[in-house]
Amino acid sequence: MRIVVLDGYTLNPGDNPWDEVAALGELTVYDRTPRDRIVERARDAAIILTNKTPLSAETLGMLPNLEFITVLATGYNVVDVAAARARGIPVSNVPVYGTESVAQFVFALVLELCHHVAAHSASVERGDWSNSADFCYWNTPLIELAGKRMGIIGFGRIGRRAGELAHAFGMEVLASDVSPGRDPAYAPFAWRSIEEVFAEADIVTLHCPQTPENAGFVNAALLGRMQRHAFFINTARGGLVNETDLADALNRGAIAGAAVDVVSSEPIAPGNPLAGARNCLITPHIAWATLAARRRLMKTTAENIAGFIQGTPINVVN
Repeated sequence: MRIVVLDGYTLNPGDNPWDEVAALGELTVYDRTPRDRIVERARDAAIILTNKTPLSAETLGMLPNLEFITVLATGYNVVDVAAARARGIPVSNVPVYGTESVAQFVFALVLELCHHVAAHSASVERGDWSNSADFCYWNTPLIELAGKRMGIIGFGRIGRRAGELAHAFGMEVLASDVSPGRDPAYAPFAWRSIEEVFAEADIVTLHCPQTPENAGFVNAALLGRMQRHAFFINTARGGLVNETDLADALNRGAIAGAAVDVVSSEPIAPGNPLAGARNCLITPHIAWATLAARRRLMKTTAENIAGFIQGTPINVVN
């Protein structure tokens, strides 16, 4: 069975071998695939692996041998899952691999906004401490998290783990989810509407999937509910945010800062309004990318393929 990986470099840049997948069929791995070469490279494949290379209904229609798709991520909006379902092609994802890494990264961003560690280190390197009249100084406000409110939009696996870390820092947790589950064991905790989370939280972090219904839902109206000292964090999907509205809120000082690991079009376009916005940290979609997380992703991908070959596909999203 021929297996084609359309964009495998980010999963395995050299430290995360494909051996488990290669053992399941005739494997071809492409580091990256331009859109105009998808059909050429995947035409003879029975199984396609993709991370961010899109598989539209039109593209799927030109792949007559395709039997199974597995997405090298949790989010699967790069695949037209309805078109795949109509063709009888199951699509699987990897739902649990980056929970710890992404939640940890959220707090790397939070702590950088609270302390600006990199900027203070650069200040010392410039000689500012050596020339200081005092034994210490700080160039930005230093913020303690204990007693603050963390607002979490999307209280699934990653959102819940972020909540646990917030609780460990002494924060109150507010959460909003389209399908609220059980309350966590810790307190204080409260369910809130999305509007209430944005209005009440000192930090708002997104952990919801992107759907046609919620694209751009973080807009001027919602950001306008935030407190001026509040921070906004996005490690979910860039398309959830109206980036012009967020940049405007930052530049006007309507909110104190933001940190995003995802943007609406990746790699980021030079004209993205968040580039250069006031007190906006931007990282290149790396929250998921620890080696530990990528190894879990590779293992589950192999399990997805094995399940399909055995007639019992797992982690199917369509």
